[in-house]
Amino acid sequence: MSAMTENLPTGPEFTEVERAVINRLQTGLPLVHSPYAAVAGELGMAEEVVLNTLQELLDRNILRRFGPMFHAGEMGGGLTLAAMRVPQQDFDRMAAKVNAFEEVAHNYRREHELNMWFVLATEAPDDIARVIAAIESATGYRVYNMPKEEEFHVHLHFPV
Repeated sequence: MSAMTENLPTGPEFTEVERAVINRLQTGLPLVHSPYAAVAGELGMAEEVVLNTLQELLDRNILRRFGPMFHAGEMGGGLTLAAMRVPQQDFDRMAAKVNAFEEVAHNYRREHELNMWFVLATEAPDDIARVIAAIESATGYRVYNMPKEEEFHVHLHFPV
């Protein structure tokens, strides 16, 4: 092992069951009466094993959230991507302030001049401007609103 690779962070080690459940659930749940039982059948395991594995992954913070994703815009709400320029020494404190807003779907750091990016989802399109103003007031930093011009479906999947 070279000096360059021996200091790289490593991810969690997964059991074969965890790996199977994570990989399968990334592609969605079947629209049937008992979706977890259907997934368990596909994987050749009991429904209880799938549910317990999923709960353990959540409890260990390997998964931070597991649930449906609703398209706010299609439901009559507002949806936008937003970004901020936050000094590194203030990043964690500002991220906590931004994340305190229930309209923030997720927030992540980027290696860019605009280094904090987050998605806002609101009940009504007009609420986006109100939430952006409230975040600016709470943080003291400008929020750059980047509404969607075109939608792309990437079907992102991270095999483990």
